[in-house]
Amino acid sequence: MEKVNLATADIAAENAAKIAELFPDIVTEVLDEDGNVRHSIDVEALKAHVGDVAEDKRERYQFTWPGKQKARAEAIRQIDKTMRPCPDESVNWDTTENLYIEGDNLDALKILRETYAGKIKMIYIDPPYNTGHDFVYNDIFARTAEEERAESGAFDEEGNVLDAAYRVNNESNGKFHSDWCSMMYPRLVLARDLLSEDGVIFISIDDSEHINLVKLMDGIFGPSNYLTSIIWKSKSGGANDSGNVAVDHEYVVAYSKERESNCLQNDLYAVAATRYNLEDDKGRYALRRLDQQNLSYSKALDYDLIGPDGSVYRLEHKDPNNPNAIWRWSKARVMEHMDDLVFKDGHVYTKFYEQKGSKPRSLFIDDRFGRSRSGSTELRALLEGDYFSNPKPVSLIKTLLAMGSNDDSVVLDFFSGSATMAEAAMRLNLEDDRKIATVLVQLPEATGADSKAAKAGYKNICEIGKERIRRAGKKIVDELEPGQKVPDVGFRVLKIDSSNFEDVKRTPDTIQQSQLFGLADNLKSDRTPEDLLFQLLPKFEIPFTARIEKLNICGKTAFSVDDDMLLACFDREVSEDVIRAMADRHPLRAVLRDVSFIGDDALANFKEIFKTLSPATETKVV
Repeated sequence: MEKVNLATADIAAENAAKIAELFPDIVTEVLDEDGNVRHSIDVEALKAHVGDVAEDKRERYQFTWPGKQKARAEAIRQIDKTMRPCPDESVNWDTTENLYIEGDNLDALKILRETYAGKIKMIYIDPPYNTGHDFVYNDIFARTAEEERAESGAFDEEGNVLDAAYRVNNESNGKFHSDWCSMMYPRLVLARDLLSEDGVIFISIDDSEHINLVKLMDGIFGPSNYLTSIIWKSKSGGANDSGNVAVDHEYVVAYSKERESNCLQNDLYAVAATRYNLEDDKGRYALRRLDQQNLSYSKALDYDLIGPDGSVYRLEHKDPNNPNAIWRWSKARVMEHMDDLVFKDGHVYTKFYEQKGSKPRSLFIDDRFGRSRSGSTELRALLEGDYFSNPKPVSLIKTLLAMGSNDDSVVLDFFSGSATMAEAAMRLNLEDDRKIATVLVQLPEATGADSKAAKAGYKNICEIGKERIRRAGKKIVDELEPGQKVPDVGFRVLKIDSSNFEDVKRTPDTIQQSQLFGLADNLKSDRTPEDLLFQLLPKFEIPFTARIEKLNICGKTAFSVDDDMLLACFDREVSEDVIRAMADRHPLRAVLRDVSFIGDDALANFKEIFKTLSPATETKVV
């Protein structure tokens, strides 16, 4: 009987298997430290297949930093953690398709990868900007200044620092950027695994790490998958002018999973972006500048037109409202495109908008994309207090969602902060009749003891984010017109924790006989059957939003997930009657605990009963 392995996937083994599929002869056998035979990759054989390699070539084009190798190792390191369900903190637990995950996003990404690999259509993140302070995400590869110097070769053979100038530059510049790159690298590697083939990732960033972010992404996603660096006008007046240049913009860096895929759309603001063309100085407008040397339009184009308001408009080849422009539409064309004109205050203007299906623009400078302060104003009004610094505006995230997701997509934000993405998705779902499901991840970073947030009862950032979603959802529902469809305003709260099971991997010299009885049941005392169920879901690639029904089968508690895609019972002393009743439901998979069986032969009977009554069922023990 196969037992469920509760650790996350061995990504290194997966990568080796992918290479072996291409070149089967590179797989060899070696002895590990314990003397066991295991498969490994013959690097020399691989070189024979791929030809020239960069090994031993000191001059090569690459982006590296002290700590990169540790960051690479961290991306594939297995963890034995779980997500524990919290229905009491959730909204519409039984029906929602949205998730809110509390915990380190590196752990969350590794767990999510089990189920959501290749299924996320869009990722948006607003990671911590590099201000020179320590990051809250203290990964195991964070280094001291001394380790930084050692990895950078800043010591001579006797251990002396090479020169004072290097030491100063390294601490104020090298380590400054290295720590940020090491923090981001493994998270971006895992993010790529989560994206679908037509997926796209957007990353907000400022000047401090924009260049390094692009280099990081080139190394992970490939330069050919670079889409653009959108310039977002985040400030209006009052720009940050502490340096030599008043900076009033940020970037949104965009990469695709596969460049050939059609990963971006532009179908949200076809009407909402309409504005009157008052300057008439661009060739795509109905009015064209005289200095463009396009004077083929004669006075024969002058004509009178009765507008929708009943007024008579004199349309002349030379616009009396703008001496530098000419009117280039004939009367027949005007009559054909009346909906594309605006008759206002005695003048005629053309509309300007980005048509559906056109390429998105790289400049987000209009008011429709919001400003930094508008994001703060929105959140302040919703929470009735100033509890979070510099949240992104809903309009910006809604625009990115419209560009990067489909009508029925799963989207992810693993630096979710104040949970702007959740509100933006709910708004877009309502306005554009979509069914976007959100997965938000946030570290429960404590609010300052003297902060307004703490005094208002918000112990950490997650408390702010969850309350924002609750209030935004309620506001949306309250604003609905009679008969209007209610969007999904719920979310399931999950919290990352250590495994539900005690570590019982002990050697004889580290355990006493009296401790053996305590290991008979290795489930931690504070864990529930629901906790155990949610640790199992990723092992069967079942999403955390699956429908769960609690059943009573012959006096024992069982869980049916998504109409018996999984049927699990974790009770003790499960009789054959229970097992037969479970088999009679013909589930796709059936799971019992190893402590559930009565007698030494019960485990074998479990398998045989299902083999007889429901042979298609996959049986497992946890």
